[in-house]
Amino acid sequence: MLKSSRIIWLGLVLLVSMSMTLAACGGGAAPATQTPSAAQPTQAPAEKPTDMPQPTEAAMEQPTEAAPATAAAPSGAFVSKPSGKTTSSGFECPEPQPKLDVQSTEVNLFVWTEYIPQDAIECFELVYGVTVNRKEYSSNEEMYATLSAGSSTYDLVQPTDYLVGLMKRQDLLQKLDHSKLPVLATFDPNYLNLEFDPNNEYTVPYQGGTDAIVYNSDVIQEAPTSYADLWKFVDAGKLLSLDDSRAVIGATLLTLGYDVNTTDEKQLAEAKAKLAELAQGITLYDSDSPKSALIAGDVDLGITWTGEAFLAAQENPAIKYVYPTEGAILWQDNYAMPKEAPHPDAAYAWMNYTLQPDLFFLMLRDFPYTNPSQGALEFARDSALTVKDADGNEIAVADLYQAYTESPITNTPPEDLKKGHRIEDVGAATPLYDQIWTEIKQ
Repeated sequence: MLKSSRIIWLGLVLLVSMSMTLAACGGGAAPATQTPSAAQPTQAPAEKPTDMPQPTEAAMEQPTEAAPATAAAPSGAFVSKPSGKTTSSGFECPEPQPKLDVQSTEVNLFVWTEYIPQDAIECFELVYGVTVNRKEYSSNEEMYATLSAGSSTYDLVQPTDYLVGLMKRQDLLQKLDHSKLPVLATFDPNYLNLEFDPNNEYTVPYQGGTDAIVYNSDVIQEAPTSYADLWKFVDAGKLLSLDDSRAVIGATLLTLGYDVNTTDEKQLAEAKAKLAELAQGITLYDSDSPKSALIAGDVDLGITWTGEAFLAAQENPAIKYVYPTEGAILWQDNYAMPKEAPHPDAAYAWMNYTLQPDLFFLMLRDFPYTNPSQGALEFARDSALTVKDADGNEIAVADLYQAYTESPITNTPPEDLKKGHRIEDVGAATPLYDQIWTEIKQ
């Protein structure tokens, strides 16, 4: 998701959580210049820190069996090594650890809109000499339709948790070789071995998050507290909706007291009728960059993702994020390899390198959803480096970490996580959800 839009995430931050979306995800990324502080080391200290907050999403879903050995938590702080390569923005690319053998000359990504730091793309091309071809989508349905139609073009996709089961049943994904994924050892185990993909046979975590309510407090005088409150603003218009069928239909189901994963046709018909009422006030369906309309004042409130709300609030502090009383939607986006991926060697290299702690921390700057990499968060917390923010100003990487961990948007309060709802594969009812969404948007 930008998924910008996309973050679907889980543990506590010293008993304060880091929050974990169909969808996912991100916002426009700022170019980075990586400058070490003269008085401090430019890599993470060798001793593992003791006050690392733990992701909160684990509380929502328990592993189905023991996690594979390759997915264990890091035993020590990650130590960055320079590659001698520099991106067009001035960011100093780290060395891949390890550097995998890659014979392919390109890698084809089919990923969420605005969801990968540009510096990460350039670094991969520079250190591996592999061209990155990227096509973007703004909904899981769009990606699924492309792959199920028989496309054999792509090496990696980014399905949200609930779609993984369907893609496995349709034989659209290949099992991953964990011996080629040493980067899994840098992830928090709370994001691994989840119910939608036991032992991470098919997926690698990317970002997590929530779908909840966003509003402009300068315009909306009475703060909404529930999804149901959105219907009060239909006549005023200027409502924002993610272009995300499962999230928005799910939120509507919650207002009726139904399960977000119901397959009951009568309940879904009732939700469709209620959602049709809300649609009369929706100005924009946007999963590409919903924050843009919020910042511009084109919309005043609606449903959006973690990262989009965080970035919008940085631009305008009057923009608030509310966890609804019915419970927020929880999600996790993941990398997965299509069955007929033409360049699997480059795909493994891409995942290992761009998810490496000294590169994956860039997500805190560019797309601040819930980051499942314990190694990346530790690296950012202890880093003496600086990067450029969206305005071109130098900002300490440690400050990015602090803003990330202190925000209730990226660190969902424990009580809200407990009330949250994870969207699941609804099997044969999937076409019904798709039909409802298509008719609502007409």
